[in-house]
Amino acid sequence: MRYWKLLTVVVVCLLTVAAFAGTTQNKFGVADTRYITFTEPMRVGDVLLPKGDYQVLHTMQGVDHIMVFKQLGAREPAEARVKCQLVPLPKRAEQSEQQFVLNTAKERVLHVLVFQGDTAQHVF
Repeated sequence: MRYWKLLTVVVVCLLTVAAFAGTTQNKFGVADTRYITFTEPMRVGDVLLPKGDYQVLHTMQGVDHIMVFKQLGAREPAEARVKCQLVPLPKRAEQSEQQFVLNTAKERVLHVLVFQGDTAQHVF
């Protein structure tokens, strides 16, 4: 009986650590994987992404910071890769934020992304 209690405690601890490992920040002060919802189509780099839910991966290509947006729950998922600049924030972000501008075609063009808990913002 004591063995099962100990085993249960160990498994719960391992699962807790694994859950937090997915959202830990890298050396740049941002998490490697995040999720975002666009309520309207959004131009990200050269790609016009349809509204919906996206997984956002922060990757590196040499010294370049690259954000990869992968659409979730779509039969043919849209994907966009865009170079970004990380700009340090004065303190940890209290909430997530999307900033965009409208181009001449009246499309939303992603300009800045901030994710809650990060210490840097992504500027495109």
